[in-house]
Amino acid sequence: MQDQYLTVTALTKYIKRKLSGDPHLKTVWLRGEISNFKHHSRGHMYLSLKDEQARIQAVMFAGNNRSLKFTPENGMNVLVKGEINVYEPMGQYQLYIKEMQPDGIGALYFAFEQLKEKLGKEGLFAPERKQVIPTYPKHVGVITSPTGAAVRDILTTIKRRYPIVPVSILPVLVQGDRAASSVVNAIQYANENLDCDVLIVGRGGGSIEDLWGFNEEIVARAIADSDIPVISAVGHETDTTISDFVADVRAATPTGAAELAVPSITELREQVRLLNQRLVRVMNVRRVEEKQRLQRLQKSYAFKFPEQLMRQKEQDLDRVLERMTRQMKQLSSQRKEQTTYLYKRLRQQGPEAKIKEGSEALESQSRQFQKRFDQLLQYKKERFHNVIEKLTLLNPLEIMKRGYAIPFDENEEVIKRTSQVSKGDKISLKIRDGRVDCQVQSVKEDEYDG
Repeated sequence: MQDQYLTVTALTKYIKRKLSGDPHLKTVWLRGEISNFKHHSRGHMYLSLKDEQARIQAVMFAGNNRSLKFTPENGMNVLVKGEINVYEPMGQYQLYIKEMQPDGIGALYFAFEQLKEKLGKEGLFAPERKQVIPTYPKHVGVITSPTGAAVRDILTTIKRRYPIVPVSILPVLVQGDRAASSVVNAIQYANENLDCDVLIVGRGGGSIEDLWGFNEEIVARAIADSDIPVISAVGHETDTTISDFVADVRAATPTGAAELAVPSITELREQVRLLNQRLVRVMNVRRVEEKQRLQRLQKSYAFKFPEQLMRQKEQDLDRVLERMTRQMKQLSSQRKEQTTYLYKRLRQQGPEAKIKEGSEALESQSRQFQKRFDQLLQYKKERFHNVIEKLTLLNPLEIMKRGYAIPFDENEEVIKRTSQVSKGDKISLKIRDGRVDCQVQSVKEDEYDG
């Protein structure tokens, strides 16, 4: 009877073998909505695919999701291809996804929109961070395929418009998995080793897959980090890449990029010709004006009668000198009067008057202080004599002079009451000129003790 029972492990393995052997479950195409999406630190993606009535657990391992051009998100409708099998530890069947793409739009287009939104939020498309393309570049760098039509168009346009500028070609791959890293390396090399004023980065037209290298995040960040201004020239006028948004200037075509990078030498020559004509015209006008001015000077009174003009100026000079002399004397007199006035005020308000006034005030205060001091000293002397008289009256020695004595016990304490001595105690009497040692014969207490 015991042999009829299976272990959970045995049952799960049996079910797994059944599912693994079903050819219909080896390749499954599903359409569903992503939920509970989790991108594990090891690279694996865990999610659920659901529709209105059911859901299934799914996993897409890192080896398969590494080629995704977009990042799955919760709520996204996707088309997936995978295999149904059993995850034994949990005893549940799940979908092992091998391929995934957005439902309704292409995976590349979705990845393009995701990266565009991400870099836009970081500010890489902001106008304030874009550099100015130099008007007259001294060195142009071109990053593109060395064999495509784009490089020929760029070189032909630059040679036609501005043949004096040197051009450095940095050959790169512009299509395939290695295109992005090839472009990034070229941009970094140009910044570190070339003295270019401007870089043209691009290629000819193609499908979105062909142009995808210029939609990679590493290329966008390399353009944003470039110290050299970058002109993006990818594809035709209708093609738009992430590089176009990040670059300092976007050109519709490679030929347009070359026209933006360099000026037209024909236009410059025309400008020089026009400026030269303008300069000649201005110089002719100036020459005529100066000639007329010279003629007016030649006809002036000064050139016709120089001696009379000189004598007149001599007289003008004499009048000016006389007026200056008179004004100097007046000014000197005014300054002298001011000095005398200030000297008198200084004498009146000078230090000698102040010292004298201070000395008199000090002497008056000294007399007042001496008077108050004498009064206070006399008052203190009188108080001192009064105190001396009171102390003299209270002094025991004065009392003893009148025949009184002060008794002391053996401990040299004054005997004030009969209770302090007993018959036979030795006492001493302090009298005016000495001491008398005695012995108590008897003690008698008065009835009234005041």
